[in-house]
Amino acid sequence: MAEAHQAVAFQFTVTPDGIDLQLSHQALTEIYLSGMRSWKKRIVRIKNSVITGVYPASPSSWLFVVIAILATMYTRSDPSMGLIAKIQEHLPVRLCLPAKQRSMFFSCLTMLWLMLIFTMRLCLKQLLSYHRWMFEQHGKMSTTTKIWALVRIFSGRKPLLYSYQGSLPNLPVPTIKDTVKRYLESVRPLMDDKEYERMTKLAAEFESSLGNRLQWYLKLKALWASNYVSDWWEEYVYLRGRSPIMVNSNYYGMDFLYVTPTPIQAARAGNSIHSFFLYRRKLNKEELKPSRIPGTVIPLCAAQCERIFNTTRIPGEETDTVQHWQDSDYIVVYHRGRYFRLRVYQAGRLLSPREIEFQIQRILDDPSPPSKGEAKLGALTAGDRVPWAKARTKYFSSGINKRSLDCIEKAAFFVTLDDEEQGMMGDDPAASLDRYAKSLLHGKCYDRWFDKSFTVVYYKNGKNGINAEHSWADAPVLAHVWEYTLATDSFQLGYNAEGHCKGDVDPSLPRPVKLSWEIPPECEEQIAQSLAVAQALADDVDFHVFSFQEFGKGKVKKCRVSPDGFIQMALQLAYFRERGTFCLTYEASMTRLFREGRTETVRSCTNESSAFIRALEGGEVRAADVCKHLFRVATEKHQLLYRLAMTGAGIDRHLFCLYVVSKYLGVESPFLKEVLSEPWRLSTSQTPIQQVELFDIDNHPEYVSCGGGFGPVADDGYGVSYCVLGENMINFHISCKHSCPDTDAHKFGDQIRQALRDLLKLLSPSQTEASKTEESQPKVKKEQ
Repeated sequence: MAEAHQAVAFQFTVTPDGIDLQLSHQALTEIYLSGMRSWKKRIVRIKNSVITGVYPASPSSWLFVVIAILATMYTRSDPSMGLIAKIQEHLPVRLCLPAKQRSMFFSCLTMLWLMLIFTMRLCLKQLLSYHRWMFEQHGKMSTTTKIWALVRIFSGRKPLLYSYQGSLPNLPVPTIKDTVKRYLESVRPLMDDKEYERMTKLAAEFESSLGNRLQWYLKLKALWASNYVSDWWEEYVYLRGRSPIMVNSNYYGMDFLYVTPTPIQAARAGNSIHSFFLYRRKLNKEELKPSRIPGTVIPLCAAQCERIFNTTRIPGEETDTVQHWQDSDYIVVYHRGRYFRLRVYQAGRLLSPREIEFQIQRILDDPSPPSKGEAKLGALTAGDRVPWAKARTKYFSSGINKRSLDCIEKAAFFVTLDDEEQGMMGDDPAASLDRYAKSLLHGKCYDRWFDKSFTVVYYKNGKNGINAEHSWADAPVLAHVWEYTLATDSFQLGYNAEGHCKGDVDPSLPRPVKLSWEIPPECEEQIAQSLAVAQALADDVDFHVFSFQEFGKGKVKKCRVSPDGFIQMALQLAYFRERGTFCLTYEASMTRLFREGRTETVRSCTNESSAFIRALEGGEVRAADVCKHLFRVATEKHQLLYRLAMTGAGIDRHLFCLYVVSKYLGVESPFLKEVLSEPWRLSTSQTPIQQVELFDIDNHPEYVSCGGGFGPVADDGYGVSYCVLGENMINFHISCKHSCPDTDAHKFGDQIRQALRDLLKLLSPSQTEASKTEESQPKVKKEQ
């Protein structure tokens, strides 16, 4: 093939007259430019390492320290109250210092400068370790919190993405007593008196005996490791799972709800892929602003950003591993059963959106058939992990199969060009959204590479979406990339009048390279078995996605209630109305206030929430004021639990790590075993909009994403993801399993809608305001 010859830098032929050596100028140029690009990246990394290493100071501050000290010496002033005089005793300063004294002098200055940096960083770390401000009432700030506001002074100017990493505090280990107490309180509404008494005895026995021993080991780990949870969480919750990661672990994100910027599949891919690489360039240069708690200067840990690109999950028989590469200048594209390698850099520059569109169109127009066994190869990543690990070792560890698999695994990310049309469209937009969600979650079970850090799907009608592997990072990290990509695609790059990407095309671009495979019949049989497992799992998923637009956070906040607390109470009410009971409820909270923090669980079903719901749903007539009071008590408790989880005082991660320690020690704990086996029948998560400045929801309400979702955690439960958009919209993604007769995603969606209405009716002084809000909100046109 022509593209293969272009990749060869030289050729030689042995003749009777000697060796005829032929050099390829183009290939040598490519090698040179590629090397230059790599060296530039290394230099940038070194520079950023220096800047981050001295933060919150700056490298130029060293010069300032030198000038300041020299100035005080020559003017004979002493702002140091004798310190400089002491230095002068040992370093006599003359107009021209001898070389030895000069080196000693600047060495001492450097040491002084480093001590100042260390002091500033220590102060910043102490300030970031203070979290009491989160628990104080609005407008009632304590003296300690007023002093803590000095964090703005020590936060530095123009931080890079990783500037705060060295100043973030370590995740604290809660006391056994506090964790057990909070756990017993969380399960009280779920147990009768006899069950609760039995669990209380188990907890007391654990607390007084084995718990203290396990806690000692956990504290020892916390002293040694930067985070006592994250590495075990990644390994035991994600990587050691042997069931399929499709549906069970991977999650998805959707495109704009009402707008498709272009109906041309290749054009949408061109702009979007270019935007992803623009984000990666900012990421590599650390030019992205550090994420913060909204409305504050408090930074969040950025460690998860390191593995967004060039990352894949490698299957193993006992445990998987996450492999990350420093760089990759290409992506792998799947279309109609074939895999293509598409380079996005040419002569050291990133291809323009129009050039990427041109290359994508070449793939779409390529008539070549898939190799034998190639079409459904991706099913191996969708099925059980052990068969995939064995097949990888047996059939993909050498030769052409290894080279092609390496190409996929080392790619920046994976792209699927789907032949279907998706999005909210047609005569039944609700059903089309459900199909769209299922397509992004599992597709055909073989047309995604579920092991890649993320797969971007481009549909025939220009819609797109994303599917992400979960072990390397949590949803907010990928959502940040996705928001940037959607905004850059539509608002910065744009399209011409015909819907194509803007710019010109270099016709000499080498064609995308089709990957080659030699799949033996035994491997094809394993592919078929993995596909059968994955297909059964996908067919069992029941999904319902809907956009609730009768009111949103604007109306809820007027009732002086947290929007998240309001939605969580609505979910509790909806579940109780459907099942007639309460269940253990998981709400994801983040612990990124701490170094290498990931998530913690908020147990949203509480004594307070159950008391409110029983009062609201009880047969006896209860005064509205009583229900309002109980509702506010319940939401305040929910907010308290959320803040405790964010600040390292959660329940579940601590108990999980104690359980891991017990397994290492080979001891059994009936208490921990029972705690870790409890099913989460209601698993919930909010997907917040992080980069509000990229979108103008008030003036352009059609440019809103529908958010994303995930599969059900329990076989007899629900997975609920929700996204609060603007002032008048809340999007819900509900999943469950058809095989459970007690769950129905659409019926549960109806219960959520009614619960939201009923709660607003309870809190709102006027029952007609909700409908007025609906009538006054901006109207958007739905796609046909």
